[in-house]
Parts: sequence; C-alpha cells; structure tokens
Amino acid sequence: MRLIFSGHDYRYAVEQSLLAFFPHERPVCGGEDPNRAEVSLRTEGSAALAETRLTVDGRSARGEAQTDLTGVTDDYGRERLKQRAVKLSFFQAARRLTGVTPAWGALTGIRPAKLASELLEGGRSPEEADRVLRDTYFVSAQRRRLCLQCAQAGLEAKRDLKPEEISLYVGIPFCPTRCAYCSFVSNSVEKSFRWVEPYLEALLAEVDSAAQMVRDLGLRVRSFYMGGGTPTTLSAAQLDRLLGRLGERFDLSGVVEYTVEAGRPDTVTADKLEVLRRRGTTRVSVNPQSMEDRVLAAIGRRHSADDIRAAVELVDRFGFPHVNMDLIAGLPEDTPEGFRRTLDEVIGFGTDNITVHTLSLKKGSRITLEGTRIPTEDEVAAMLDYADPALRGAGFAPYYLYRQKYMSGSFENVGWCRPGGTGWYNIYIMEELHTILSLGAGGSTKMVDPARDRIERVFNLKYPQEYVQRPEKIAANQAAFRRFYEGI
Repeated sequence: MRLIFSGHDYRYAVEQSLLAFFPHERPVCGGEDPNRAEVSLRTEGSAALAETRLTVDGRSARGEAQTDLTGVTDDYGRERLKQRAVKLSFFQAARRLTGVTPAWGALTGIRPAKLASELLEGGRSPEEADRVLRDTYFVSAQRRRLCLQCAQAGLEAKRDLKPEEISLYVGIPFCPTRCAYCSFVSNSVEKSFRWVEPYLEALLAEVDSAAQMVRDLGLRVRSFYMGGGTPTTLSAAQLDRLLGRLGERFDLSGVVEYTVEAGRPDTVTADKLEVLRRRGTTRVSVNPQSMEDRVLAAIGRRHSADDIRAAVELVDRFGFPHVNMDLIAGLPEDTPEGFRRTLDEVIGFGTDNITVHTLSLKKGSRITLEGTRIPTEDEVAAMLDYADPALRGAGFAPYYLYRQKYMSGSFENVGWCRPGGTGWYNIYIMEELHTILSLGAGGSTKMVDPARDRIERVFNLKYPQEYVQRPEKIAANQAAFRRFYEGI
C-alpha cells in the first residue's frame, strides 16, 4: 500500500495501524500502487487534527481525529499526542472501509498496559479507564480486562521498587536446533559448537567488568534472568562456572527472583537442574510451545510431547519454587482443538506460571521464508478465546502483556500466574519500570530514569563470533551506562 503523508512523517505509527487491518499489505512510499493511504496532520490552536483518506481495491473511506495539546509543553509529549491523532484517523477510515474492529481497537503499541497505567496514575478509576479504552480506542471487552489487570499488576510492582535497583539479564545465544518461528539471535549448537567456550570466556569477562561498574555506581540487583537462546544448551560444568562467577561478582542476596530458562526439554538433565538449584535458581522455564507431536515436528523441534512430560517430572523432583511454561497460539499444523489439548495438559502439570504467546511472523523466520501453512486469524482467535476463561478457571490471572509486529490477528502475548507466581522481571522490562542491564550477545541494555521520564538504550553485538572478537563494544556500552547514572 502506498503511504502519502502531509504535515508529518509518522511512518511507524501508520504502518502499525496498517498491519492491524491489512496484514498482507506492505507499506511503500513511492510508486503507483492503487491501494493508498493519504494521511495529513495540521495544528489549529491547541488541537492536532489528522485526516486519513484510504483507498483499497477500488473502495474508499475517510477518517478524522483530533487530540488536545493544551498544557503539553515538552516536545515528546506533543509528538505522542500528534501520533495518536494520526493513528486514530487511520483507524476510523479503515474501520469504515472494512467493517472490522480489531480486538485491540485503535491501540497499536507494544505495551497497551502502559496507557491504562497512565490513566490510573492520573487519578482515573478502573471504571473510568475502562471507558476510555472502550470509547476512545474501541478496545474489546476481553482485551480491556486484560489491559487493566496487567496495568494494576505493573503499578503494584512499581510501588515496591527503589531508585538504586536494577535487573540483570544474561543471554546465551545457542539452541540445540533453530525453531521454524524463531528470529532471535540464536545459533544451532550443531553449527556453532566451536564458539560456545570462547563465548563463555568473553561473557565471564563482561560479568567481571559489569559487576564492578554496578558496585561503583551504588546499584543493587533486584531480579536476575538468564535467557537466550536456551541457557541449558550449556553443559552442567559450564552453567556452574557461569552462575558461580555471577554469584561471586554480583551481590544477588537481595533478588526477589532468580530465573533461568531451561526452555527446550531436550536440554533438561538432572545434572544441570542440580546446578541451577544449588546456585539459587527460584524460577525455571520449560517451554513446550505445543504438546502436539505433529506441531513440534513442523516447527523443527527434535523432541516429542513425551519428552516434555519427562522434563516437567524431572523439574518437579528438584523442587523449584516456581515453574513457567510457554505456549504459542497459531503454530504451523496446529488447530484450535490441538491448542486446547495442549493448554489443558499444561494446566494439569500444576505449574504456577503459563505464558501464552501469539505467533509472530518475523521476517527472518523459516516459516516466513518457506511460506509454511499456519492457522487462520479466526483459528488463532478461537485458541485465545479458549485460553482466557480456561486459565482464569484454573486460578490464573494475567500480570503482564505485550504485542509485536506481524502477530497473527494482531493479538497479544500474556503472562498468567497463580497467586504468588508473578514473574517480576517480566513486568519490569515490559512496563519499563527500571533499568535492565543486559550481558551477552544479542542483548539490549535499557537504562531507565523514572524521575526524569528518560529511557536510553545500548545494544550488544548480535552474534557470538563478533561478541567474542570485539570487546571494545562491551567497553563502550558500559561507558554509556556509567554516563547515564552519573548524570542522575
């Protein structure tokens, strides 16, 4: 679809709205595509006025929206309100043209709960915030409920944070095999085994320098999370060496949770679990994604549903306080019936934390490259419509959510937990409540200063080989981290 802008250049905002209604269209800013969106913005007094004229397959519609800029003096705040007008005008035009209202209405951002949090912190009651989500953004009743509950969980987490607290993330970018849906920076061990040990040595060096930096700045680690990739791709000895060094260099005595993704069931062994338990891990993830063997085969997993069952039984024997399991709605070869069987069985395992993702069709994934058949939007909707009441009926409540580009049906990812099972790190990172210091290849350090409403990011090198060969990038990132905190 051709995008034509006047009075603004909010390309990303328009693209997000476009994908919600026309997921198979790809935005272009030139050419002669007859499908087009003409989006204009102008300011009159204290109002930002946006208009969208949309033409698709020979049919046209128009949408208008405005936002009030009164009292908003900072550039960032004014830009947000102008973008909001642009998105709402596109939404109105697309809704009139298609007759469709997406589940999330006009909300297109990654963090819908942040809007609800702002409304609640601004003095709105939950009922008033619900009306704003309904009447201004046209969010469905089910998604409004999710949004408000996750916002309230985020505000609870925020109240307990101290200014000097941060979270620590460590990335292990290796997996046994690469899943068909994956676009993360992870490497199959079969192809990159020779880089595992050099990577670990480089990571240990980064642990040493980062820990010294944290001590120098007077910061304290509140939550620890090791992800990937699949951390348990490392051997038991390698895990022990890494977790031992982390415990020696960082003061982790005050962490509220210590999470390690065991992830792939084919990497879960008794000797690795013994290391995790001995080193203080309080939360592990065993992520089946599906309990249907044909689905596991379709996404490139080399384990069966029986292997998942055996891994869960093994984890149970070690007595970890909390266990998370990830599922994905919309995987190749899955059906609503198959997803229901998967969810019912996972609930039956008795874990206290279940994350239900919606398949995101990332550009670098094998699904996208090979054109694999995936469930329709209606089938994915049926999966999620089953998950919500099933999880609530089993004693779970939603506590964090986020959205991604190219998600099936433009839906969401939701973390659910039983009482006491909240994954605090997930809230901290998704609601941007405090700094996440990220170590290892592919990671992103997000520095947050809530008092000044300021967020800065630095990105680690993506691939293990370049991470190992370019330690100067680690030094530059840490210098930026120091400058950020020395300026507070």
